[in-house]
Order: sequence, then C-alpha cells, then structure tokens
Amino acid sequence: MRAFSYLRAGSVDEARQAAASSGTMLLAGGTTLLDLAKCGVAEPQTMVDISHLAGLDAISLADQGVTIGALAKMSRVADDANIKAQFPAVSEALSLAASAQIRNMATIGGNLMQRTRCPYFRDPATFSACNKRAPGSGCSAIGGVTRNHAVLGTSEACIATNPGDLAVALVAFDAVVHLGSRQLAVDDFFLLPGTTPEREHAIEPGEMITAITIPASAAARRSTYLKVRDRQSYEFAAASATVGLELEADGRTIRDIRVALGGVATKPWRAHAVEAALKGQVLDADAVKRASLLAVEGAVDHGANHYKIVLAPRVVERAILKMGELA
Repeated sequence: MRAFSYLRAGSVDEARQAAASSGTMLLAGGTTLLDLAKCGVAEPQTMVDISHLAGLDAISLADQGVTIGALAKMSRVADDANIKAQFPAVSEALSLAASAQIRNMATIGGNLMQRTRCPYFRDPATFSACNKRAPGSGCSAIGGVTRNHAVLGTSEACIATNPGDLAVALVAFDAVVHLGSRQLAVDDFFLLPGTTPEREHAIEPGEMITAITIPASAAARRSTYLKVRDRQSYEFAAASATVGLELEADGRTIRDIRVALGGVATKPWRAHAVEAALKGQVLDADAVKRASLLAVEGAVDHGANHYKIVLAPRVVERAILKMGELA
C-alpha cells in the first residue's frame, strides 16, 4: 500500500468538495477501500474519512417507504424490526452477505460502491490486462477461468460479476440512491460494462451517497432473497434471486411480482421478462417454471460459467414458489 494523505471531513459539504479532486476516495467502514488498496487496485492520494458524520446513519420509516442513511451499518439494517417486517428480502440479503465481522463494520453506501471480486481485476501483479483497471488493456478473464463470471450484461471488454447481495433487493423494489443534489434509480446507478467497464457506478466527482430510499409495496412486504453458493457462509453467490409477490384477493392470481438476479450479471439484474410473463396469471408451478427460464434471456457463457444459465432460472423458480407457498 502506498502512502496517502488523510482528511477527516467536518461536514457532508466538505466531504463532497474533497471528493471532487482527482485521486481522492471516501472512507466509511473501510471494508472495501482498504482491501482494494492492499491488493494494489486502489491507489488513493487522499482518503476522506466520513465515518463520523452525523445524521447519515438513520433508518426512517414512513408510509411511502424507508430511507436508510449511507453510514448505517449492514448488520443494524438487517436486524431492524421495521426492515424485517416491511422489506424482508432486504434484511435477508444483508444477513447473507459477507461475515458477521464485516457486516458490523460495512456501511450501506459502501456496500453499493463495492467492486467486483474478479480475480483478474484484483491481482494486478499477475494480470496486467484488465479493462476495469487499465482501460484498453484487454480482459484476462475472457479465455481464462470463468466459473464465477457473468453470463448476463457482458461485453467484449468485461465479463466480471457484480458481487452485491443488497443491490439485488434494491433493484427489485425500485430503490432510489440519494447523491446530494440529485437522486438516481438504483437500477441506473449501476452501469453495464459496454466499452467502459472501468466506470461501474453513475456517480460524478464531488458526489457521495447520502441515503437510499425504498418505496413501500405489498410485493416488498412479501419478499425473499435466495442465495445459492459453494459454501454455506462467507461466500459470494453462484446465483441469487430477490422475489416479491402480491396476490389478488383470491389468493391465486398474481397482481404484482418483482424479480431480480444476483451472481450472474455484470450489474444487479432485473428480470422484467419473468415479471411480465407472470403478472395477471394464476400462480401455478408449471407456469412459474416456464416463466423462470426467461430470467436468462440473452445469456452468453464463457465455458466454465455455463452452469449459471441452468442454475439461475431454478433459483428464481424456487424463490417464487416459496413466496407463493407452493414450494
């Protein structure tokens, strides 16, 4: 880790002003930034400490939804009674992320800003070709070991998987990211790699995440986050799904359904085709199975990650059946 200067911001405005300078990075829980600095990916000239800023860790519930401050710890949000009751998928996604120690330190804002766990991205000493680190240098993953790489939203420049759990739930329920002077739908906050994979988030110099808002909905209240991974804990998803379900009064017809995928795409992936196929339909196991196959429309594998194209629809199907009490 190379030397850097340290600034303890006295206010949000001071932090934003500092963040506008090239080479400056914000420090909250530090679980992502310090990790990237130690492996030589992040090389900040200045770290701006925002961990102590007052008012950015609140969890405020209203009839319209919940607003969660960027500095709220993952564990605290996961354990919040209102989050568990009104947004169970959010609580579950947070509880299944990382380790207990990291969840006690990591913040909600930092969680959204975390970067891919692609081993080619995180090992600059061995793999110089990485378009995320060095635009135009190539993608070492393409043609390499791809078991944990994305099959959706990829490009010729990058196939790295977005590692988030929380973000999958946020995308499903149309959450909004507060960036100070503007707000952005969380689905727009995360960017596809295209020809510019080095840019993962639609955040501009001088902006910082101050909060997220999740709109209230019946689908959010009846929701779950299902995560399939190689081991039971402290592991990233091979495939995951957030599903929210609202049924008509007959208890059989789907009024509203929300589906988003994790572990299989370059950004948290909203499965609009699955939702469209099932909305207004009678909840039926065969119909759910057919619709779930639409979750991987357009998927492209690179050999070892082909299993994700088979696995992801099964995870979606299982989550929907669970919420429909048909599992």
